Amino acid sequence: MCGIAGFWSADRSASNPEDILRAMAGAVPHRGPDDEGLWWDPSCGIGFAHRRLSIIDLSAEGHQPMASASGRYVMIFNGEVYNFQDIRRPLELDGVRFRGTSDTEVMLAAIERHGLLKAVQSFAGQFAFALFDHQEHTLSLVRDRLGEKPLYYGRVGDGRTLVFGSELKALRIHPGWRGEIDRGALSLFLRHSYVPAPYSIYRDISKVLPSTILTFRSPSGEPAAVTYWSARAMVEAATAAPSSIDEDQSLEELDRLLRVVVKREMISDVPLGAFLSGGIDSSLIVALMQAQSARPVRTFTIGFAEPVYNEAEYARRVAAHLGTDHTELYVSPADLLAVVPRIPQLYDEPFADSSQVPTFAVARLARQHVTVALSGDGGDELFGGYDRYFVGERLRRYRRLVPGPLRAGVARLIDAVSPTTWDQVLATMGLQASRARSLSGDRLHKLAGILVARSDRAVYRDLMSHWVDAERVALGGNEPATVLSDASNWPNVGFLPWMMYVDLMAYLPDDILVKVDRATMGVSLESRAPYLDHNVVEFAWRLPLAAKANGTRGKKILRKLLSRYVPPALFERPKMGFGVPLDRWFRGPLREWAESLIEETRLRREGYLAPEPILRKWREHQQGSRNWHYHLWDVLMFQAWLEAQT
Repeated sequence: MCGIAGFWSADRSASNPEDILRAMAGAVPHRGPDDEGLWWDPSCGIGFAHRRLSIIDLSAEGHQPMASASGRYVMIFNGEVYNFQDIRRPLELDGVRFRGTSDTEVMLAAIERHGLLKAVQSFAGQFAFALFDHQEHTLSLVRDRLGEKPLYYGRVGDGRTLVFGSELKALRIHPGWRGEIDRGALSLFLRHSYVPAPYSIYRDISKVLPSTILTFRSPSGEPAAVTYWSARAMVEAATAAPSSIDEDQSLEELDRLLRVVVKREMISDVPLGAFLSGGIDSSLIVALMQAQSARPVRTFTIGFAEPVYNEAEYARRVAAHLGTDHTELYVSPADLLAVVPRIPQLYDEPFADSSQVPTFAVARLARQHVTVALSGDGGDELFGGYDRYFVGERLRRYRRLVPGPLRAGVARLIDAVSPTTWDQVLATMGLQASRARSLSGDRLHKLAGILVARSDRAVYRDLMSHWVDAERVALGGNEPATVLSDASNWPNVGFLPWMMYVDLMAYLPDDILVKVDRATMGVSLESRAPYLDHNVVEFAWRLPLAAKANGTRGKKILRKLLSRYVPPALFERPKMGFGVPLDRWFRGPLREWAESLIEETRLRREGYLAPEPILRKWREHQQGSRNWHYHLWDVLMFQAWLEAQT
């Protein structure tokens, strides 16, 4: 895993291009503490910078930027191509000779032999890379199928310089940087708690979309975009003609496929382990690792004193059953609070998934022992694991059965009772809110808004929204279209598969994978997600929906497969997630910090956010009449990020 950066300029007046490249690489040393490399071509005005975290081929033969054998191509690469040995063998049989054993060298040889498009389609892994073609005088920016690795690009200065890199902090180093905040992207952030691709928080800076090759013929020209793998086409084809093999055969095939992928992703020249929460997804990955390892697999989890947040005891039981070399660390509220000031530097643009805090903590723990860690990310999106899929489906059916005026009446009745009173009523009925239950006064009020949503698809958008009125809070922030709002890009599938599809296209790459990438790379740890191998993704979508969900819960086939390795009593429990008690922190240890960031005169002076709705929610939260911690965390993460930029 590495950090990449570079620029291509039609302006040759810069007298110190290599110093600029060195500084860009120096902005992301955490992504590659083991080595640094630069390449500058004065005749073309293009340069690459690279920071290396050595995982495969620790020798100098893996040094980047790397040129192809003929010299036609130069590449900087972040990620891992796990099937590089399978690609290498036929190339060697065809007469290609290799200097080292890195996947980078194999990628370049495949591109020389087969062309960029065909080569990329053969790569299985997580990757983002920049490739300069001397013969065609083109720059290509390429990102993996699911968006595991980040890649930003955009114009700076007078618009004749193209900059690109793994993180925005590298782009900000360029002397032409302007950094004007995109108010439309800010409104999207307040709605979703992240900025969805292709947007970034800055105007004129974009994210390369997953499964895309962008090719530039000049630094100022518009790129040609090629989608080398279409999630939409894959989803439509799979749902139109699902697999016809029976349940037992499906289980055998999934076991075989995951074993192959996990074994391939365990290849490493440095110490390797896995995150283990004790839930279904991570437990299955660890089980398959241990089944194919001659020694105990290193596993890591963190625990919390608060029982409703603590999964460490479950992870401990699974680890003991599988015989892993398990490390757990109980963290205090003070330990987690100490992470909060680091978040703006870690995430580089506003990001407000509060599980970012414990994710960083467990990554830091793992990095003390290993350099690579496998995870269970992707299991929920591929196998229907989120409760909201079934909530959304129930709401859709309810909307079909109940006329609009009656739904509106029910919504008014819910709104007429405060969330606090609803919590009291639910408690007397034995339905008091907890992290393991979905009913609370605040959620009933959110339900009231969903009942009057204009369409079924709008129901899910509201379920996935924090600030549903984001355009009123982000001043001047007209929301651009996203996969959740642009019907022209939706596949022709049923409602539940559609929810899973939009999560695959947006929530997974722009929330989950951003969270994991920045948290792990922030401590120079490589994370690998076997469920996101595109062969697993395609297999999961070919399964009939009934193999994944039974109407009230998902991951049916994963549960069955895991039960081959772990007794169900060790993993069958309500889904917990990976959160922190923000609601209490805002009334306690984070109160002073938060109030300084959302002070009214400050908000008015900065001019990005409307103070009234924010301060109203803050007062209600402090009074205990509402729980607005999700909305407030969004605002505070933007404010903390903004403060860090000055």
